[in-house]
Amino acid sequence: MKVVFMGTPDFALPSLRALLQSNHTVAAVVTQPDRPAGRGKKMRPPPVKTLARQAGLPVYQPEKIGETGFLNALHALDPEVIVVAAYGRILPKKILDLPPYGCINVHASLLPAYRGAAPIQWAVINGEKETGITIMQMDEGLDTGDILMQGRITIGEDDTAGTVHDLLASLGGQLLVQTLDKLARGQIRPVPQNHALASYAPPLTTAHAVINWANDAVAVKNQVRGLHPWPGARTYLGDKLLKIWRVSVPGRVPGNGGGPPGRVLAADGEKGLLVQTGRGIIKIEELQLQGKRQMPAALFLRGNPVLPGEVLGKHPDGG
Repeated sequence: MKVVFMGTPDFALPSLRALLQSNHTVAAVVTQPDRPAGRGKKMRPPPVKTLARQAGLPVYQPEKIGETGFLNALHALDPEVIVVAAYGRILPKKILDLPPYGCINVHASLLPAYRGAAPIQWAVINGEKETGITIMQMDEGLDTGDILMQGRITIGEDDTAGTVHDLLASLGGQLLVQTLDKLARGQIRPVPQNHALASYAPPLTTAHAVINWANDAVAVKNQVRGLHPWPGARTYLGDKLLKIWRVSVPGRVPGNGGGPPGRVLAADGEKGLLVQTGRGIIKIEELQLQGKRQMPAALFLRGNPVLPGEVLGKHPDGG
């Protein structure tokens, strides 16, 4: 099949690579415009653009997906199908209706669960035991189209959004090619989603990253896992922002005494950095104090004494 591929971040790379290694023909790649990034704010191309250039493919980067010049170019490419993998823009009906096989999307959840922008993070934050990839026929709704194929993975108790992302990106590439092969042979019967079972995965905000120590220990751990590697779960130590990158839930902690959620119960080389939650204890394994690098808690405590009884989570204004 003749394919136009639309994608932007690292998640889309395995899908594009899989297409390039398949019997299908990638006519062109559409990705977001270059954006300033890093401390120097230098213009940086999206990962998909870099791979497309390496493969010698034409690349389009429209500022507005509905602009006439881009739509004319897309028509001229005459694709049989448009593949979308984390492109980052909603496609207008003019594009959805353009190719004979329509537009298909590589979505990182088992639809109808976790429609929306951050399905990987929310699946981990919510403590799901499995997730997967859905190859979906796109329509004008938000991830509401018919299901073409699905594949599942298990989420381990120490998996992060980052590790799940990589597993799903790889699976997405595999399922995408299988789907196109079957579509070309007329071997796929689209299955409508059960909209009554739908759940949503809204974009993450700073508010989602703040640890609520009143939650139970497992919920706090899931939040930390789901926000790793971005944007990082956070709290306050005194007047400084403290990012929490990895935690564990100890089975039994001698003399753990309770106290208000967020209270530091121990902060030494023997017991580690233990914090009271609404139910249970969290052991902080890796963290990053404002202005410092990420490091193991044991190393942090050598240069940054924390007194038992301090309460994490208070903002600089005391709120």
